[in-house]
Amino acid sequence: MIRHHKGGVVYYTFPHLGWGVKHAIFTRLGGLSHSPFDGLNVGHLVGDKDKAVEANHRIIYETLALNAREVVTARQVHSHSVAVVGPEDKGRIVPATDGLVTETPGLTLMLRFADCLPILLYDPQKQVIGLGHAGWRGTVGLLAQRLAETMREEFGCHLPQVRAGLGPAIGPCCYSVGEEVREAVQAVLPDSSGAVVERADGVYLDLWEANRWQLNQLGIQRIEVGKICTACNTAEFFSHRAEGERTGRFAVLMLLQGE
Repeated sequence: MIRHHKGGVVYYTFPHLGWGVKHAIFTRLGGLSHSPFDGLNVGHLVGDKDKAVEANHRIIYETLALNAREVVTARQVHSHSVAVVGPEDKGRIVPATDGLVTETPGLTLMLRFADCLPILLYDPQKQVIGLGHAGWRGTVGLLAQRLAETMREEFGCHLPQVRAGLGPAIGPCCYSVGEEVREAVQAVLPDSSGAVVERADGVYLDLWEANRWQLNQLGIQRIEVGKICTACNTAEFFSHRAEGERTGRFAVLMLLQGE
């Protein structure tokens, strides 16, 4: 990933996705929220002041030269639901959804994160993008595969040509899980997926490997993994596991640039 600075705001991009898609994984740096939500929090439902959250949204849109009226987001619920969105969804919050797919140039997809895995998919031939939010429940629900399969079923994407980026998330260094989660993961993913990491001090989940394995099964090989652990790097990212419930959410945005 490439790290960018602009007016105090810091965000990351995946260079291999190519010129046809504009995207950004924002950090928490450069916003107006106060502790414990400092600074670029875009979560309305975490206890932060609405004025600060709205100002942070404006900062993000200005940083990328985007129109706020062209953004579609979702009420994320740790599901494996994927919605196809188009021009009619501008300004909409899609209910109970953790994945968005579009072929509409200029329509900005935005989701929010604080340890869960950002999944960015781009088909440069069909000009289709997908953006997903996967914690352990989304991973067990095969959200990454559902996101890619929606691109294939709705828009005829040939999945081996799809490029993927797996963004900063809580890493296997910090994501300890109990027996219930281990059993749920092993029920759908084989040991060869690398999803479950057993160490002397317990069982850990590797969201990057679990979701990379899912995409590999569909023939997607061009995958860049941004292995930055959000729990290890709270100076840059919000982390529910490291900071507790009173923390913010960082934004990930994606849109097709068009001709």
